Amino acid sequence: MIYWDEYYFIYFICGAALLLSALGLWFIAIMPGIDNWSKRFFRMLFTVLVLLSLSGLVEPVVYSYSVSVAAPYFILILESLFLSLPLSMITAYLLHCCGENLRSSKLFHIVLSLEVIFVVLLTSAPFIGEFGYFIQNKEYYRGKYYPILLVPIIAIVLLNLASMIRNRKRLSHKAFLSFRIALLPITIALFVQIFVEIWPLIDICIVLSALSMYSLILSDQIEQDLCRQREIANQRASIMVLQMRPHFIYNTMTSIYCLCSQNPQLARQVIMDFTTYLRKNFTAIASATPIPFSSELEHTRAYLAVEQAQYEDSLFVDYDTPHTFFRVPPLTLQPIVENAIKHGRDPYAGPFRISIRTRKTDCGSEIIVADNGRGFEQNDNSEPHIALKNIQERLEIMCGGTLTITSNDGGGTLVTVIIPDNTEK
Repeated sequence: MIYWDEYYFIYFICGAALLLSALGLWFIAIMPGIDNWSKRFFRMLFTVLVLLSLSGLVEPVVYSYSVSVAAPYFILILESLFLSLPLSMITAYLLHCCGENLRSSKLFHIVLSLEVIFVVLLTSAPFIGEFGYFIQNKEYYRGKYYPILLVPIIAIVLLNLASMIRNRKRLSHKAFLSFRIALLPITIALFVQIFVEIWPLIDICIVLSALSMYSLILSDQIEQDLCRQREIANQRASIMVLQMRPHFIYNTMTSIYCLCSQNPQLARQVIMDFTTYLRKNFTAIASATPIPFSSELEHTRAYLAVEQAQYEDSLFVDYDTPHTFFRVPPLTLQPIVENAIKHGRDPYAGPFRISIRTRKTDCGSEIIVADNGRGFEQNDNSEPHIALKNIQERLEIMCGGTLTITSNDGGGTLVTVIIPDNTEK
């Protein structure tokens, strides 16, 4: 007969461990953002922890109903085996995070050897009474050599700790923290187990450590993915700079050449504006963080001054920018304006007018670029939309901003950029 009150604590701890292990498997199934190797590792880890928790729940039933000590020995060996496997698996994952090859790793071979030694000692324990034994009422008593059983798995944990400390510079901050959370509580619990029986607490300790480890690794890999997206956005910005329209440069140089004889003073001014434009363009390549809007506005003014020198009376610009105390990703405003002139200006439709306005709103800062050009459809995949799409992606990634394109009431296009207040001033 089972005395439920006697095993209440074991059932509670093992039941909680089973629930948390199943929860870990569910998280792995539904949560994106983790690489395939890590996903397979945590799937295997939580599967082993589910089996460990189930063996812990079955243990009291086997102890109470079995008519011989064979079944209790079997469930004890099974539970101990499931308890040791996560420690070796953590070794494999630690080496993977450090970029080491498992097949050529001496540490991994040593850990596997210790795991084999533990299994040999474990399976021989029923035949060596000094390790431990069951009495007739199925209670297990530890023998004087019982601590020897724990030596291999304690050695595995200590090797993992030593490897983690040695390779801490090769691990990200969160990965290093996750391995500490996974290893330190287990190490303490195993040393306590030498003197006091706390197997159920070790079960829940390993499960909680695995969940914490998974959450930190997931968070770390999501952050790394966001960093990669930022790098891609910055590379796109660099490509936009490097792919300056050749005809724009040629036309500018030709205009300067003509102005040198016709209007030397204006030629000097265009050279200064063109120099400012080029300097701002190449400076943007080195900037991986948002820049002051005033700097982006200066870049845009220099670009428009060069364009106005070429188009003379066919290009008019209106500035209404009283609010400039905020930051934007580099190459935000200037490419929008360049895109408007390049794709919106119709040389047969009269003067092309473009306005640049800024204002402070309740939720942040707003930039509005409007023109009276020919416009374009909202749902096409033309070059103008692709260029603005790139700017939109960089806004979202770098500062949580938005970019919207609408038709201007008087004809043309209206581009609105919103920068939230949390952008660093």
